[in-house]
Amino acid sequence: MKFETEAIHAGEEPKLEGAGTGDVVVPIHLSSTFARREVTKPTCGYEYSRQGNPTREALETRLAALEGARWGLAFSSGMAAETTIGLSVLEPGDHVVAGDDLYGGTWRLFERVLAPHLGVSVSYVDATDPERVADALTERTKLVWLETPTNPLMRLCDIEAISSIARERGVLTAVDNTFVTPYFQRPLALGADVVVHSTSKYLNGHSDSIGGAVMLSDEELHKKLKFNQNAVGAILSPFDSYMVLRGTKTLAVRMREHEKNAMRVAEHLEGHPGVTRMYYPGLPSHPQHELATRQMFGFGGMLSFEIAGGLTEACAFLENLTLFALAESLGGVESLTELPALMTHASIPKEEREKVGVTDSLVRISVGIENGDDLIEDLDRAFASLS
Repeated sequence: MKFETEAIHAGEEPKLEGAGTGDVVVPIHLSSTFARREVTKPTCGYEYSRQGNPTREALETRLAALEGARWGLAFSSGMAAETTIGLSVLEPGDHVVAGDDLYGGTWRLFERVLAPHLGVSVSYVDATDPERVADALTERTKLVWLETPTNPLMRLCDIEAISSIARERGVLTAVDNTFVTPYFQRPLALGADVVVHSTSKYLNGHSDSIGGAVMLSDEELHKKLKFNQNAVGAILSPFDSYMVLRGTKTLAVRMREHEKNAMRVAEHLEGHPGVTRMYYPGLPSHPQHELATRQMFGFGGMLSFEIAGGLTEACAFLENLTLFALAESLGGVESLTELPALMTHASIPKEEREKVGVTDSLVRISVGIENGDDLIEDLDRAFASLS
């Protein structure tokens, strides 16, 4: 089946035989536990909702289908998904190679949880160059962690090249695919071992659910992840599973609109006198535009730019927007904007942020699906307020 069809039907086929009721929409199974006839085995396949739940299972089936994976796992948050990957892959003394431009919460997990409590070391490299990733690998490296496009500088990592390098060394490659979703990018098809998402973003798409997901095809790693997810209780609730299931049905339609608006906004801002630098892989001026056209099916709805001036101008600009909500997160139908240095990436020390290029004047935008003319007018009004 094609992507749009999978997004609507996978995991949610009406059951018309046996005890099936023909539901077109999978019910929200709120039961915490499930009765059985025999002591030694679950009669209907379910025991306790932390271990497995029919609504969550339907979502996990769909998530796997969308990423072209054998298995999907739905977590209570994106960070719960990342933590469970760490617990399943890494042991004390192991080493991770990660891109140096990544979400502040991921950096916090590596530096303040896995490093001090698990004894894991992390090398941050410019992962836009596969050779730098290769040079950073050691005998203790167990995991390469990539975001592409990166958060918030919209840089790209060559998934196929890096995954090939890592595989030759027996190292797993995990890719955070949150920014562009499987509609625009399929990391597993390019050689990655694991894909991770914050389902709070585009997969749900309506800014009303917190969740995370992991998709993969390796059986042994799936067993470890499933065991650890159950052991620590990092599961997505039945209601949130239903919400993400509902959201994925319109994913293809929404992503096309996000991209259309993002391209309009990026083209408008690229030539704006109030903008000194633009970051959007869909623009021919992006230094990795060729890789974007080769690796992705589209360019997504996220962009960043440097505003002329500094922190004062950036804050004034953001506070004068009306349609763009000043808020963290991304991927909802509404447009959001934020200042990474003081919001999503505030957990990263200033000197580390600025070394990568995350300055106090960097603005990140999640372009929604409102009317594009209205969005551009709102941006222009905010720029005009600075003069």
